[in-house]
Order: sequence, then C-alpha cells, then structure tokens
Amino acid sequence: MRKLSILTILFLVTMAAQAQDFGLSFSYFIPKNGYFSTPISPFSIRGLGFDINRFLAIETGASLYRMSGLNMKDLPFESKDPLVGPNFTIFVPVELVLQFKGQSAEFDIKGGVFGFHGMGQRINYGNFDRAVRTYEGWQVANSDLTFSNNPGWGYHGGAELTVYVTGQVGVSIEANYLVGESKFPLKGSYTGGNTSLETKAVDYPNAKIDFTGMEFSIGLIFSSGGGPSAPKKPKRRRR
Repeated sequence: MRKLSILTILFLVTMAAQAQDFGLSFSYFIPKNGYFSTPISPFSIRGLGFDINRFLAIETGASLYRMSGLNMKDLPFESKDPLVGPNFTIFVPVELVLQFKGQSAEFDIKGGVFGFHGMGQRINYGNFDRAVRTYEGWQVANSDLTFSNNPGWGYHGGAELTVYVTGQVGVSIEANYLVGESKFPLKGSYTGGNTSLETKAVDYPNAKIDFTGMEFSIGLIFSSGGGPSAPKKPKRRRR
C-alpha cells in the first residue's frame, strides 16, 4: 500500500509539471532474460520538469508499456526465458539531469529512481514448467500457481543526445539502464516426473519480478525556446 501511494504521488507530480516544449518519441525496453517490449502510444509523457540552473535539472514523467515478458528472481531455480507476461506496465521515473548545452546540440547525463506497476499480470506456464523440468530433472511438469502482484521500484542511469536541425526542431536519442524489482510471492504446486508422477508444494514468499534491462528512445523535439542555448529553456514534453 505504501509503494502504491508513492506511485500515485509520482504520477500526480508528472501530471502537474509544466512544459512549453513538446515532441514525439518512441521508447523500447529490452529486459534481462525477457522479451522485447513496446510503448503504448500516446500514453507516454517524459522529460517534464524544471531547471535548477543552467547545468542541473529535475525531470519526471510517465509511460505505459506493453511488456511482452519479464523474468523472475529469488526462486529455487533460474530461467533464461520470461516467467510472467504479457501485461501492461505503468513506469514513472524521477531523475536528476546534468546538462551540457551547445549552440545546436545538448547532451544530458541522467540518473534517479523509478516506480512501476504491472497490470493484468499472468504467469507464463510454458516457460515456468520448462524451468521446473530442468530443475527437477523431470520429463514432464505441470504447475498450478497463485500470486500476489505488487508495485515495484528501482534505480536507473543513462544519457541523452539532442541535435537541433533548426532553432526549434531537434532529434533526440536516449538510452537508460534500469535495475528494479517488485514482490511477486508464489504459492501452489507442480506435478511431474519421469516414470511416475509426484506433486510438490510451491511456497516462494521472496519471489520477485525482475525489472532489469535497457531502455532506448528516439524522438523529435519541438522547442519554443529557440534551441539548447536559449535562456531559461523549459523542459520538453514528449508523447
């Protein structure tokens, strides 16, 4: 409940942020041992915030992702394939940005924390059963599980390069590395074996969804502030 309240506060901060610049961008997430995930346009607003001074800024935002598949950790076994998904995930970052502004380009180094929450979670039983077969040394396995879905959080760092082709239009390329997790305790059982079948109980209270991977973004920025060298340039808004 506490994490959900934090996500709510971050989302309200995102909605309240003011920005005069806007743009179009596409972000993609490549999770560790997961499937390539895509954004749900136009439900993405990133880069909202304010300048502390010429070199420092605070940014936030929110994005809705279509997660094709994420992995889990803190299980008795490991899997190279995702164990949950697909689902929709709301992602809210808050970051400190170090800005280097030139006449026609801007390079930003950024880092901070983020919250996320997966909606409509489901277990990928095909991959889960394969992981159980490998772990137990069985030929067949069939799982029957329940879970408790929770919001999660993590930290991230990355960089963004924006090149202005005119005084008001720029092209941005951004990459971030994300490390996060959310509690996802599992209960139930699985049945399997080789020549005979047996059933084993599942009680993994420390299981977590692994939200680790690379996020890439590319977009067009439409600036009303006259490029990166203009005074008091407001932070941009991306959809």
